[in-house]
Amino acid sequence: MKVLFLYPSFPDTFWSFRHALPFIGKRSSFPPLGLMTVSAMLPPHWKRKLVDTNVEKLRAKDLKWADVVFLSAMLIQESSLKQLIGRCRKAGVPTVVGGPITSAENPCYAEADHIVRGEAEPIIDELIADLKAGKARRVYETKNLADITRVPTPDYSLARLGKYSSMPVQYSRGCPFACEFCDVIELFGRTPRIKTTQQVLHEFERLYHLGWRGSVFLVDDNFVGNKSAIKELLPRITDWMGSRDNPFYLFTQASINLADDDHLLSLMRAARFEKVFIGIETPSAECNRAAGKMQNVNSDMLASVRRLHEFGMEVMGGFIVGFDQDPPEVFEQQIDFIREAAIPVSMVGLLNALPNTRLWRRLSEEGRILRQSAGNNTEALLNYIPKMNPETLLAGYQNVLSSIYSPSEYFERTLTLLSRLGARPYTKRVLSDYLGLVRSFVRQGIFARYRVTYWRFIGKALRCAPKHLGLAVTLAIMGHHFFIMTNRMQSKPSR
Repeated sequence: MKVLFLYPSFPDTFWSFRHALPFIGKRSSFPPLGLMTVSAMLPPHWKRKLVDTNVEKLRAKDLKWADVVFLSAMLIQESSLKQLIGRCRKAGVPTVVGGPITSAENPCYAEADHIVRGEAEPIIDELIADLKAGKARRVYETKNLADITRVPTPDYSLARLGKYSSMPVQYSRGCPFACEFCDVIELFGRTPRIKTTQQVLHEFERLYHLGWRGSVFLVDDNFVGNKSAIKELLPRITDWMGSRDNPFYLFTQASINLADDDHLLSLMRAARFEKVFIGIETPSAECNRAAGKMQNVNSDMLASVRRLHEFGMEVMGGFIVGFDQDPPEVFEQQIDFIREAAIPVSMVGLLNALPNTRLWRRLSEEGRILRQSAGNNTEALLNYIPKMNPETLLAGYQNVLSSIYSPSEYFERTLTLLSRLGARPYTKRVLSDYLGLVRSFVRQGIFARYRVTYWRFIGKALRCAPKHLGLAVTLAIMGHHFFIMTNRMQSKPSR
């Protein structure tokens, strides 16, 4: 059987980095880990091909080649998913759709032939047998969680590695916390399930032998959900890196309590972790408490961010406005916190009620749901009735973005970060780094409207933090994307 793995495209959002990736000659941040993992679970004699529409076009001959098409998507990809299913149907190729988007009913996949709900591992053998027999059902659903110690190494060879800025590796699924707005615990549970150290190292080894060098993203829901296990894994990663001349540098996402453990931070620095995404959400303890984000309530978040900086880790922050408990001054509080914390990459979004979350259930009971979320919390579109006046909320949100992503504010925040960062492991430069440097100097230093501010920033970075010049240029390039997206958002009417 010939299986075409088809990945829908992402719209142009703050998270897409579409206006930054061309600087380094890339088209997308990561290949689709879910589809590559499913590929590794198929019978070895089956033929397979991956088309990620974020980096290449789907051709008619790809559909003609395939006996069946497997698709996976998140909510934000719903428009592209619908279009791709339509093309498959027109070509007469049956489709199997899975991924987070199928956890709730959604009209975008209504025309799919087969739907998989839940994790693929408990279902895949039955699906394979039914496809072989030509009697696959409409819906395959399981509430069982996979034993991920038995998950095979993803089929990384399917992807066109050179088109991506980073490679994904997963160590665990699930998160021990219970944030009201988060769907992770609904999809993957509150008890982190971890792979063995050997599994992780085998995935590193596979990427290494495929020629990958550079950034690797540990895509766990919460990397420090099981700290004792992480402390056993990290020294093995350090040894593996050292024996291969340090081919990768790592980043991940974790809860703020990561900063409470200096030993863990030392282990992560030795293993070449350079940045971490933290869900800070809001400076308001009342909002975090009401949302069930007690790990934030119990932390001095500014001090925690500073501690991570001291260990050489850039912090990327997630922030939310639109909580029921938000005070009128929340917008200025968010701006002040982001400035004081020195977090250049601050993803500020509107609260979204995602399907099957406690927030969705509560707001449904209160009659406050307006529409299903499109998965894009940086679009000025509410899917619930907020307690704050909606016009005030949307105007305040846009003011936060225009403030933190004005070039002068962004570059000043970045300089503060560079001055606070502790020692970081030496990273070998690859071709894309040099391309990014040259293109940044030309596109931002000559053609951008903010070129004077840009050169002032580069000059100060050279004087004050020369050892972090590479990071300075990287963040400048990312800033270019944020500036464009913010300007576009300001020109769109709020809804």
